[in-house]
Amino acid sequence: MLKTNLIPPVSERSGENWTATTTKAPTDKRKSKSNTTEIDNFLQSLPDVVCLSHLRWDFVYQRPQHLLSRFAKYGRVFFVEEPIFGQTQAPRLDVSSREENLYVAVPHLPHGLTSEQAEEAQRTLLNSLLKEQLLERFVLWYYTPMALSFSNHLTPALTVYDCMDELSAFKFSPPRLKELEQELFKRADLVFTGGQSLYASKKKQHMQTHLFPSSIDRAHFAKAKEPLDQPTDQAAVPEPRIGFFGVIDERMDLQLLEAVADTRPEWQLVMVGPVVKIDPADLPKRQNIHYLGGKTYQELPAYISGWEVALLPFAINESTEFISPTKTPEYLAAGKPVVSTPVRDVVQPYGEAKLVHIARSPEEFVVAVETAMGQANDLKWRSEVEAFLADRSWDNTWRGMVALMSQALQQHKTA
Repeated sequence: MLKTNLIPPVSERSGENWTATTTKAPTDKRKSKSNTTEIDNFLQSLPDVVCLSHLRWDFVYQRPQHLLSRFAKYGRVFFVEEPIFGQTQAPRLDVSSREENLYVAVPHLPHGLTSEQAEEAQRTLLNSLLKEQLLERFVLWYYTPMALSFSNHLTPALTVYDCMDELSAFKFSPPRLKELEQELFKRADLVFTGGQSLYASKKKQHMQTHLFPSSIDRAHFAKAKEPLDQPTDQAAVPEPRIGFFGVIDERMDLQLLEAVADTRPEWQLVMVGPVVKIDPADLPKRQNIHYLGGKTYQELPAYISGWEVALLPFAINESTEFISPTKTPEYLAAGKPVVSTPVRDVVQPYGEAKLVHIARSPEEFVVAVETAMGQANDLKWRSEVEAFLADRSWDNTWRGMVALMSQALQQHKTA
């Protein structure tokens, strides 16, 4: 069953065990451009983009949202999420709009399906989406190789694998993930990676692997440089505040947080973000550690503005070997000194450029935070940060990807 909250349902089709209840999203969505460069010409005739993702669009605003919302300015984007299992009697696909030309599709499947039945249901729902929306010429944009299990029959104009994490290293990763990733490498026209470490790993497996570190919306985070009204929950926390925002999961060094809180009880550790894949009961509980929960992207500058130092307290283990935290440049764009554990993609380039403090033990971490306090007023450091971030933007990252997509599509035409 295909369902959308945009239009009223239509009657059930005979001979099928699901109902198509969506009308077609507008197909005339090209915006005129005066620029006649190769990239702009490609964007004028941009295929629809069908993204298959392990992430939820409404969970945390990050790399997929930044990139795909830019595609939606030129054409239709369908963001297909992982299924939700529940009490539904038959598989259905809920399709809803987030912004002009951008649609989020959520499969709902009955409890108790085998993995094979779940894959077949998703294949059927995806096929119905393509048929109903007249998706004949499209880009398949993968964030998870697992989606290949129900999309490997499709013939897209272009296949892109935007590898933003080493998912096989994450807690509860599916056993088939590595196998399906190898198949995806064979099918992909382009592989993009979200960090230097991932690039070094994936370039050995695909000739068209390109490094595109996650970037920043400088103007958005620069708001934190100004005195902003403090959100109610943070306003109740005394100063000095040392903060983190992001997903709190198995990558977090909980023992480090506990040690810092115990060593400096006058410091207030503010943890902004949802708790995922770990038991909240396992989080260290101290009077000076404050878990404020998830916040919207728009709310983040107000929280950051109230911190003296921003933290990257990641554990150094298998799950963090290839991470490249987007929040590193976002913290810096917000004007906040940063202290991080020795995550490889933070050490190089940020640590080596002395833009971020690197600490390898709880004792070093405390000393680094003490050093970082007041650094926001260091004119030399601020100037170096500005110079480093000057050419970094999601617009530049996205256009770099688009240029490669244009070239790859031209090669298809001439092959």
